[in-house]
This record gives sequence, structure tokens and C-alpha cells, in this order.
Amino acid sequence: MLLNHEIVDTVILFVFLLMATMSVWIIIERLIYFSRLKLNDFSREDTLELALTRYLSMLSALASNAPYVGLLGTVLGIMMALYEVGMSGQLEPSKIMVGLALALKATAMGIGLAIIGMFAVNLLMRRVDAIKVTWRVSQHAH
Repeated sequence: MLLNHEIVDTVILFVFLLMATMSVWIIIERLIYFSRLKLNDFSREDTLELALTRYLSMLSALASNAPYVGLLGTVLGIMMALYEVGMSGQLEPSKIMVGLALALKATAMGIGLAIIGMFAVNLLMRRVDAIKVTWRVSQHAH
């Protein structure tokens, strides 16, 4: 077979690592940006909102697609486990179970990344809403 477990595991792990790194970078960048934000620099709410939500759609896309990457890893892992059983001609439940368990770890990683990512998106969007309210109040005070 063209693919083996090590190649699939390495590729899926690399993709998850890349997605997680990008997600962490976006979260940290947004938190730093929010902490340094000067509301007086914005005269219009739409430009403020654009500045506040920068990269958040990317974070949301990373989080919402992580389970699909995990599912792809799982499907490939299951296919390889079944292929190996078929090629060996021996039906050993222990080999099938080990192959399936290893394949399912990709789904677990994808779901974990999605939970953390969507949690972060929701927290950051809540912060965006709070900053916009503060901006509106400061505009009416002038």
C-alpha cells in the first residue's frame, strides 16, 4: 500500500500542529492588540469592528475544520488497518482493535482542537462586543 501508519500519523500530526500554532498565534496577537487598543484612534464603529475582528474568521475556520482533519486521519487509519488485515489473510481481533484505536486518536485530536478554538473565538468575540459598547459610550459622552 502506498501509505502506511507512520506517514499518515506524521502528516495528520503536522497539520494539527500547524493549525494549533496558527490558532495560538491569533489568540495571543488579538489579546495583545486588545490590551494596547486606543479607542480614540477610531472615529467610526465599522472601522473599529474591522480592526477588532481581524483574524477571528481565520481562527473560526481553523477550529471548525479541525474535526474534519481528524476524521480524514481516522478514515485513512481504518482503511489501512482493514487493508493490512485483508492482505495478511488472518483475522486477528487484537490487530484490528489496535489499528482502530490508533486511527481514532486523530478524531480525538481534531475535536480537542475544535473545542479549544471555538471557546477562544467566543471569548474573543465577547471581548469585541464589550470594546464596541465602551466605544459607543465614549462617543456619546463627547
